[in-house]
Amino acid sequence: MKKFLSLMALTGLLFIASCSSIPENDDPVIGIWSQTTIENAGPTEKKTVRNEWIFNDVYLGRYHQYEGNELVIQNDYSWTIENGTYTLEYPGSDIPSSVLVMKTTAEGKTILADTNDNIVAIRE
Repeated sequence: MKKFLSLMALTGLLFIASCSSIPENDDPVIGIWSQTTIENAGPTEKKTVRNEWIFNDVYLGRYHQYEGNELVIQNDYSWTIENGTYTLEYPGSDIPSSVLVMKTTAEGKTILADTNDNIVAIRE
């Protein structure tokens, strides 16, 4: 019985020692980014449209679009970074891919901008 317990302890120790650790992703894009616009909904009405991207540390995220308080689009996406450029892919949807760059404005806000320097989202 002593040999069996010793063998089990050694097997457990080898199992734990052989496990690889998941590398930590501390990319500055991780977090919540949003953009809110006000659009005309009619001759006298306006509606608020909020786009929100939630980036996580395993190169995935979730995109939401709200019109007023109503969620109209919710879609997962994957993201990659290469040479400071972020590419967002929305598999299984008709949302086109996005190519974004992180910048800091003169006011000190961190933004995501597209390739034409248009602001796409602001860090929350």
